[in-house]
Amino acid sequence: MSLPSTIAGVVPSLAQVADYGPPRSEIGVGALMPYNGALYVQNYSSHRAASGTGVSLRRIDGELSMEKVPEAIGVDGTYTNRFVHFETGMLVIGPHVIEPDHTVHTIAELAPHRLCGTARHLARPESAVYVLTMEGLVFELDLTTLGATQVFDLNHELATEGEWKVHYKDCYSAHGRLVVCSNEYGEDDWAGKQSRGRLAEYDGTAWRIIAHKPFTAIGGRGEFTDTIFATGWDQASAILEVFTARDGRWTRYRLPKASHTFDHKWQTEWPRIRETEHERLLVDHHGMFYELSPWAYGGRIWGLRPISTHLWVLGDFCSWKGMLVLGADNASPSHGMNVTTAEPQSGLWFGKTDDLWGFGKPSGWGGPWWREEVRAGQPSDPYLMTGFDNKCLHLENHGDSAVRFEIEVDIHGDGRFARSERLTVGPGALVTHVFPSGFSAHWVRVVSDADTTASAQLFYT
Repeated sequence: MSLPSTIAGVVPSLAQVADYGPPRSEIGVGALMPYNGALYVQNYSSHRAASGTGVSLRRIDGELSMEKVPEAIGVDGTYTNRFVHFETGMLVIGPHVIEPDHTVHTIAELAPHRLCGTARHLARPESAVYVLTMEGLVFELDLTTLGATQVFDLNHELATEGEWKVHYKDCYSAHGRLVVCSNEYGEDDWAGKQSRGRLAEYDGTAWRIIAHKPFTAIGGRGEFTDTIFATGWDQASAILEVFTARDGRWTRYRLPKASHTFDHKWQTEWPRIRETEHERLLVDHHGMFYELSPWAYGGRIWGLRPISTHLWVLGDFCSWKGMLVLGADNASPSHGMNVTTAEPQSGLWFGKTDDLWGFGKPSGWGGPWWREEVRAGQPSDPYLMTGFDNKCLHLENHGDSAVRFEIEVDIHGDGRFARSERLTVGPGALVTHVFPSGFSAHWVRVVSDADTTASAQLFYT
């Protein structure tokens, strides 16, 4: 066996390259799935089939040789869903259902849609799955008949606004609920004029909106643990929402933003929550990789740790044959808006999970409050504090009277906080607190002694 050449982990011969056009759009890696000895690569164009040419499902064999899947040639579009159905052994990837012997079926009802998620069916998990489209349609796909039927329009159920006004990203089901998210976010969302993003759940009878904020990924380990994780953001920080089945509730945690370049719906694409090492989760969120245990104790999580920062747009990643594989969305002509790129192309990176610690050192900014109306004695959301070298907190009081703020830290990770510092901030004033070198805890939060409008932003370097 002769292995292909690599450059810093990237295998140029396995690059995803689309036609020169016209039209010329992009070719990102939307889904990676190891399946019966092969690695399937579902790439995507920017917006349905008419927006780009040369996109297709591709298959890499054990000798790292790649082919376009013959049955899928000509099926172009925006597809980022992947799911192996345990009971039937079938792979759902894009609009395709693949049998264990690699026979490929393309579902005509699904092919015209931008498909972004597949999840276990709540009522018929042994034979059916849900398939979510970016436009907010939910289909039931019967894996015994290969028939697809639309069952929900989330624009109606969740009061979103349809194509170009909404950007659904992912779905996941466990613990008797189907969870979906959208990541709509632009100038008006940042300015507080609208809140089009959604994190929502369906319990088999009705839909419920969990948060009116942009979210990009949902994941977990099914019924094996009692958790569901969802990643999003707002003006103040990156966000991790955690559902714990033991107490039946969602808890919001806040994380640093490693980069401002992910603060738009088109720039977050498909960061993922994936199990890449046995019973361990790898989270890619807002330009930072994290390791995360799927377990929660006492309804709280604490073992979240930053690994590294990056600028890559990573549509998916997976473990395959002992390697970690990252699929990027790299160079795009963007219909002529990127004048330095003529050919749509994206790369695949091969390495091991521990290589991620050699990427950019963890750093970032954010906090629990961004010009927030706060109430006396009501603590902020917990904000991640562990895994960074140097830390400072900026506290700004936008109110008309002096306010005393308690800085509290959780050193056990079980939701019990103790006071670390007390700061008084005058009306309209800003006070900066620099934590001692080496100071850390799992989580930090802020409590005000009076009603006011305040900002609390932490910078980690």
